[in-house]
Amino acid sequence: MPTLDALNQASHGDFVAALGAVFEHAPWVAEVAAAKRPFPTVQALLAALQEAVDAAPEAARHALLTNHPELAGRAAHAGTIAPDSIAEQAAAGLDRLSEAEDARFAALNAAYGRTFGFPFILCVKRHGRASLLRTFQARLAADPESERRTALAEVFRIAALRLGTLVSGPGAPRVTGRISTHVLDTVAGRPAPGIPVELHEWVSETETVLVARTVTNADGRTDAPLIGGRPVPVAAYELRFRIGDHFRATCPGLPEPPFLDIVTLRFGVADPEGHYHVPLVASPWSYQTYRGS
Repeated sequence: MPTLDALNQASHGDFVAALGAVFEHAPWVAEVAAAKRPFPTVQALLAALQEAVDAAPEAARHALLTNHPELAGRAAHAGTIAPDSIAEQAAAGLDRLSEAEDARFAALNAAYGRTFGFPFILCVKRHGRASLLRTFQARLAADPESERRTALAEVFRIAALRLGTLVSGPGAPRVTGRISTHVLDTVAGRPAPGIPVELHEWVSETETVLVARTVTNADGRTDAPLIGGRPVPVAAYELRFRIGDHFRATCPGLPEPPFLDIVTLRFGVADPEGHYHVPLVASPWSYQTYRGS
């Protein structure tokens, strides 16, 4: 990963080669931004790239949209889009759509193309499957000029994420979020270690997808965030805490089956760059949660 200092001192050609793919099929954006060096922060570099797009002729901005790869659903694995875009789309579960979802996705793609004349563009790493399809449907109702602005804003979001993986340096743009948790045993008045925890994305009434599985440590926390170092996809989530064995061991004489064995907390994430700390405060007979920090 090149540093910001290295890019500030690189030749024009090396600068463009390093950043030419930040905007899809548009190395001209990096060419324009190269003339504005040096950049004090990565955020300033991103702003220069965006300014190059904003100052470009309308035809160039339109080409930036029309050259963007289509969100291709399961067809992404049929060789219809580039490998890098396949990886980005797979992260949102587009390679795991059901037949009904895939058919709906194809119909939405066709309708969107007819209506706006360019592919539907969305920073898919910021959305779960349900949010992606919901957003796709909602944007079909937009007027052409508003949708053009929305699509360009999504291009900028994608560029910010790509830049974050390409360049290290001070003042990086905020492009990641976090889900974390801890468990507190209110009977003992201390953290609960050894609690198996699972995080699932809630896709529909009949489907959830496992995102992370871990066990609480001696502090009742997890050694790493359940999601971290990337955007938290907009979605409903379920945290599942297997507290039954903990209270069997610490509170002898509890009846079987226990009143609380697996506690499930369902919550929503609307800010992909936010920190969602969702703790469990529990006894054998009750529990509560809140959004912490």
